[in-house]
Amino acid sequence: MLERIRPLALLLGRIVIGVVFFAHGWQKFTVMGLDGTTAFFDSLGIPLAGAAAPAVAVLEVVGGIAFILGAGLPVFGPLLALDMIGSIVFLHAGNGFFVEKGGFEFVLTLAATSLAIAFSGGGPLAVDSLLRRRRASASASVA
Repeated sequence: MLERIRPLALLLGRIVIGVVFFAHGWQKFTVMGLDGTTAFFDSLGIPLAGAAAPAVAVLEVVGGIAFILGAGLPVFGPLLALDMIGSIVFLHAGNGFFVEKGGFEFVLTLAATSLAIAFSGGGPLAVDSLLRRRRASASASVA
C-alpha cells in the first residue's frame, strides 16, 4: 500500500512546495517589482542587493517550476534551502520562531523540505526519474 501511495505523496509535496516558491518569486517580479525587492533587500542589509534581488526572484520562479516538474532537484533543492537560510539570517531570526511574529518557522520548514525533496529523487513521477530510467535503458541496450 505504501509503495503505491509514495509516488503520489512525493508528487504532491513537490507541487505544493514548488507553487509556494514560484508564487514568492513571481511576487518579487510583479507585486513588489525588482526595484521594490532590491530596495527591500537593501534595507535588510543584504550584500549586493541589486544583484541578489533578481537572482533570488529568478531562483524562486525557476526552482519552483523545477520542483513541480521534479527536474534538477539535487541542484535546485540546496539552492532554495540556501535562499531560505538567507531569509532567516537577514529577516526572520530576530523575530523568534513563530511566523505570526515574523519568525523563521515557515522559511525553516521550506529550507528543510527543499533538502528532503532534493535528496528524495523526486519519486517515479519526476522528470529526473524519467531521465534516470532512460539512461539506464540506453546503457542496458548498449551492453
